[in-house]
Amino acid sequence: MSVTMKVTGLKELERELEKLSKAAGKGALRRGLTKAAQPLAEKMRAGAPVGDGELRDSIAVSGKLSPRQRRLHRKTVRDDKASVELFVGAGPLPQAHLEEFGSLHNAPRPFARPAWDSDQEAMLDRLKTELWAEISKSVSRAQARAAKAARG
Repeated sequence: MSVTMKVTGLKELERELEKLSKAAGKGALRRGLTKAAQPLAEKMRAGAPVGDGELRDSIAVSGKLSPRQRRLHRKTVRDDKASVELFVGAGPLPQAHLEEFGSLHNAPRPFARPAWDSDQEAMLDRLKTELWAEISKSVSRAQARAAKAARG
């Protein structure tokens, strides 16, 4: 299942991003996304079944996927040219899907979907705020470097 969301009101951020080099822009986006997604990961950890703690401890915000997750993700975004992607969720543990969706022998005990449902609006607001802050800082640093280079 895939979820598509549309976020509006980020044109100013895009104009600010154009002032940065590609690497600086990606770094600012990555830092902003990570800060905005951390509370969602915390909610997922809080709702995850405890068991031996392995599932709960594997929940993270990361840009890395397991080889299988990478292969499946590549199929779904084959034509997408996103510059920065981060993922929030459990690590590549089989019990993650079994807990979230259940099986023939076990009822589902969802932790990811309830966390997303309760936090999606707040996360998008945090995302706008964090991205603006990180991009503004990066633009300020780039301007300071350019001014220093012009003087020296």
